[in-house]
Amino acid sequence: MTDPRHQELLELALEAARRAGDLLRDGRPADLAVAATKSSPIDVVTEMDIAAEKLITDLISSHRPHDGFLGEEGAATEGTSGIRWVIDPLDGTVNYLYGLPTWAVSIAAEQDGETVVGVVAAPMRGETYHAVLGAGAWQGERKLSCRPAPPLEQALVSTGFNYVTEVRAHQAEVAQRLIPLLRDIRRSGSAAVDLCDLASGRLDGYYERGLNAWDWGAGDLIAREAGALTGGRPGERPSRDLTVAATPGVFEPLQRLLEDFGAWHD
Repeated sequence: MTDPRHQELLELALEAARRAGDLLRDGRPADLAVAATKSSPIDVVTEMDIAAEKLITDLISSHRPHDGFLGEEGAATEGTSGIRWVIDPLDGTVNYLYGLPTWAVSIAAEQDGETVVGVVAAPMRGETYHAVLGAGAWQGERKLSCRPAPPLEQALVSTGFNYVTEVRAHQAEVAQRLIPLLRDIRRSGSAAVDLCDLASGRLDGYYERGLNAWDWGAGDLIAREAGALTGGRPGERPSRDLTVAATPGVFEPLQRLLEDFGAWHD
């Protein structure tokens, strides 16, 4: 039985993600331009990222004025309710800028530091994923379950690359060492979508260095509620050093290889 408080948070997150997704899908200007850069000149922010985050925070604040926020585009308030919303209004900004369909709105709600609700909306795929802690992961009305674990050499694993050139070069070296040991590697450009694809059985594993809490907050819960294991370096939680998620049976050998290959440092 879902906690009624968590159900309220879920419904609000679903509504905010739907509205932001509609804005991003239907309001994308033909002459969309870069509004700013973050870690490097190729790590971009568009005007639509900023507009979507404002829509989400305004909507949630109108219902829950005492909650805190942590958002990729600058939302950062402590709040007094014990609830904090962790928001990536547009995960996959470069895909969005180029007109590629793999991007998503990611909204997670934390209660006293623990993620209790996660929603990821991928409007161009017509898919919305959600999870409540202890109540499973869902795509609409379909309950999600990750794939049975294959041998590592038959695992399809996704990853991502940093926008800082020196970091990306080392990440490419790690991927080069991994490829012969796996079925193949994919790179979608959206951590949130990758984690949901793991949850829905489209991937066997995923890893990436350099993610922030808003990148994996909702997707991590969705993957775990679908039966996947998630973490960082051995014995640690997901972090900027490393985020790893995979089906049981793939997780530990993949994590061990990533540790041996130094995937957690530049």
